[in-house]
Amino acid sequence: MKIGEARELYSGKIHEYQNQKRTLYKQKKELEEKIRLTENGKEVYADEAVSLELSYEAVTKKYDEYRDYMGQLMEMHSNYANLESTKQQTEAMEKEAQDLAKILEVARRIAKGAKVPGTDEQKLMEYSMEMYMSAKSMAMLNEQKEEYKSLWGDEEEKENPDPMEVADGHEAPAGAPDVVNVSDTMAAAAGMMATEE
Repeated sequence: MKIGEARELYSGKIHEYQNQKRTLYKQKKELEEKIRLTENGKEVYADEAVSLELSYEAVTKKYDEYRDYMGQLMEMHSNYANLESTKQQTEAMEKEAQDLAKILEVARRIAKGAKVPGTDEQKLMEYSMEMYMSAKSMAMLNEQKEEYKSLWGDEEEKENPDPMEVADGHEAPAGAPDVVNVSDTMAAAAGMMATEE
């Protein structure tokens, strides 16, 4: 299962179990009030109290298990996203350094009086008009007949993927808790109570 899929799945389960915990907690408080107001309330509502407590504990345990796993997922997701972002920044800096080296080479060639492609001259002008003018001034002094091909060639601009999408595409960590519906967890807790009797 991919991290993005796991995040979506377990996020929904956490929400489901959190809502059930609230409902059970409210029921426990209402039962405590009934016990308090009823003569021999502890004995009268003992089975209901035990059942409610077992259900609450089972739901809480599963909720905590899902929440802990979601923490692992979020940490992995963040690490992969940061790694992809760093990779993209490094590639961008490397490209900038390569482009600067090319621009300096174009300026050197022009200054020597060589003929360079118009696209290379344009890139030099865009980078620094002063550097371009200086190179052209020096070219008048050093006229050469050498002709060069473009340093940029047919480079195509590649788009970097979204780091979050890259992180979502990695495998989720092993040890994922089983996906269980709240009703099944509560039924299992009720079954535990029945076997204890």
